[in-house]
Amino acid sequence: MALREVVVGDWRAVHVFAGVAEACRYQGWGPNTEEQTREFVRGAVDSGLRLPRVRFVYAACVGGEVVGIGELKVRSLAHRQGEISYLVDPRVWGRGVGTAIGRELLSRGFGTLGLHRIFATCDPRNVASARVLGKLGMVFEGRHRHTVLIRDGWRDSDVFSILDQEWAQGIVGSE
Repeated sequence: MALREVVVGDWRAVHVFAGVAEACRYQGWGPNTEEQTREFVRGAVDSGLRLPRVRFVYAACVGGEVVGIGELKVRSLAHRQGEISYLVDPRVWGRGVGTAIGRELLSRGFGTLGLHRIFATCDPRNVASARVLGKLGMVFEGRHRHTVLIRDGWRDSDVFSILDQEWAQGIVGSE
């Protein structure tokens, strides 16, 4: 799997999975219309031109095909805090793509950006995503109640994090 900066022309490939209800079941957005996906990709590309840069959006490619998206946001420059998120095409679920995206995002966040703490959230019902975050060595910190309004009502968010020294020591969960 290769991770590269998203480009405007990726919108169609991203829409293949961003327009699928199953893929965005636990998100506060989606399934996307074509225009919503175009706007997301356009905004992601534009964010790369702002300084200081605090949003990094990547296309995850397998065999040259975009099969996922990963995002790293700097939430606080002063406190060196970041957040990661990812979305994977259901056609490749269970093949390690989400874990590979997460590892690369953490590597860039700690290595390139020098962050101290990186966190992620997921719906408590999304057992597969929680498993990915555990494989990345992220620690469950707790549950925030009713953080996102989604199609079937309010969603709680489980919070996971990892610190730079944990990442440097190679503390990762089992595969």
